[in-house]
Amino acid sequence: MPLTEFSGTLGVKRAAHLLRRATFGATKQQIDAFAQLTPAQAINQLFRQALPDPVLPPDPATGQEWFLSGNAASEEPELQHYFKGWFIAQMMGAGVDPSLSLAYSARERIVFFLHTHFTTIQSKVNSSRALYFQNALQRYFALDALNPDPEINFKELAVRISIDNAMLALLDGNANVKGSPNENYAREFLELYTIGRGLEGTLPTPTEPGDYILFTETDVQAAARVFSGWQIDDTFSTLYPDTELRRGTVRGNPLNASAHDNEPKQFSSRFDNLVIQPDPLLLNGNQATEESALDEIRQLVDYIFSRPETRKNICWKIYRFFVRAPHTPEQATAIDASIISEMADTLAANNFKLQPVLENLLRSEHFYDAGGGVSDDAYGGIIKSPLDLVTGTLRFFNISLPDMTTQTSEFYEATNEILGTIGSLGMSFFEPYDVAGYEAYHQYPIYHRSWITPNFLARRYDFIRQVVTAAENYMFNVDVEQFVINNFSNAVARDARSLIIELARYLFPHADNLTFDEGADDSSSLTAQRLNYFKERLLQEFDEAYWTTRWDQSAQDLREQLEFLFNAMLQSPENQLA
Repeated sequence: MPLTEFSGTLGVKRAAHLLRRATFGATKQQIDAFAQLTPAQAINQLFRQALPDPVLPPDPATGQEWFLSGNAASEEPELQHYFKGWFIAQMMGAGVDPSLSLAYSARERIVFFLHTHFTTIQSKVNSSRALYFQNALQRYFALDALNPDPEINFKELAVRISIDNAMLALLDGNANVKGSPNENYAREFLELYTIGRGLEGTLPTPTEPGDYILFTETDVQAAARVFSGWQIDDTFSTLYPDTELRRGTVRGNPLNASAHDNEPKQFSSRFDNLVIQPDPLLLNGNQATEESALDEIRQLVDYIFSRPETRKNICWKIYRFFVRAPHTPEQATAIDASIISEMADTLAANNFKLQPVLENLLRSEHFYDAGGGVSDDAYGGIIKSPLDLVTGTLRFFNISLPDMTTQTSEFYEATNEILGTIGSLGMSFFEPYDVAGYEAYHQYPIYHRSWITPNFLARRYDFIRQVVTAAENYMFNVDVEQFVINNFSNAVARDARSLIIELARYLFPHADNLTFDEGADDSSSLTAQRLNYFKERLLQEFDEAYWTTRWDQSAQDLREQLEFLFNAMLQSPENQLA
């Protein structure tokens, strides 16, 4: 059954929490607007709106798109960099009507989630068009509940990703042929993308080589034969019949898939002794066809998705990405038996569509810690990735990117700056260390804690300083004095304590019952000592009354004082949490 849903009004804390997790950042005004909504209303605004397709980026050398046409004058490494910058811009809702920007960003959040699951490595794929068409495939399936076709679901995505050009390049599907199977994709398909490795820290130790508890080496070998016979279509001329998206193709031709292993594939007892063999009605005489080879993949996917372990593995990926990652077997076991089991039931009940599961999770009492006996674990339960820290900061300050079509050079200069910053903070965008993807989304038991090292933490602070300090002359520099004038009432701005408390409500996951009184902060989510530190940074050598006078007089160095405050708050440990 679905998770119990929270029905009250969100308020600022819950609205900010939702928008941190479901989008790539929101302005104060957007948080305030969502604070007036119930979770159901908020989720409808985020996930149930008709959204425009992305405007494709131009090659600066031609002024024209190249993904569909293939007509590019720039070198391929440049085109791949342009693709990544363009995707960042989609996450930020660049060029989208402001009324749709949050919903647009929410869709891109799901696209990015799918990228962390069905990952890719730019240097291995080495094709901007292959990267784009995989990205577009993930976007097509992101809001699957809005598609009336019941077969547009996560299970069908698992089929199509198997013959995607970028995936064929990444995991050597291009080299998997009859008589000489390459097992790379089959192994990761089972271990990472579908049935998984089971609940980390709780599985028994295998008693014999090649037994991975949920599947065996025999199953990897049989699956590799199922996936055999496909190749990269570097002309990008093979289309899915229901979309304009491009995919790989079979070796040979559609009526003679000559490199596909057409013999029966016998799986182990872990897979209930499953046998996959071609459908005689789809063969060309005794020859495999493109249709019969694809049908074998569907047979395997159908079986794997009938397994409860697969449904749980997918739901765990969703949970760790959008809620938090338990770091001990005890924590994980408790969540698995309750929340994950219910999410898995919802996934099955909705024919494996991803969107209903995510929407129910983001409306749930569990997500907002609104049920009885909860302990406020959801808030701040994730360390911000470099991507989230950078885009979230820019979005909060309402920093926009140059127009992609009329200011193309400036647009790519800006997205290049963002990509460079993200990289300096420890995230090589589209270049994870291995085929499992970015460690923060899969590596037990550290998960998102992997984002923080002393070196990367110092660079996070450097990024904040560049954004909020005028003297840094950074591309995305913010006038924090004007920001306060534009976003807070004069009564709040002129009172040092009120200003700090109001900023904390929007910046930090935990900002309840705040007080500057160190003898009365037992119920405060931030200590009075922390708040007084922020106050000292704002006031410098002045007292609170003098701050009020200086604000009323619009003193010349107010911006400098506010820069001290914003640096202190945004460089704090509290701001590293989502």
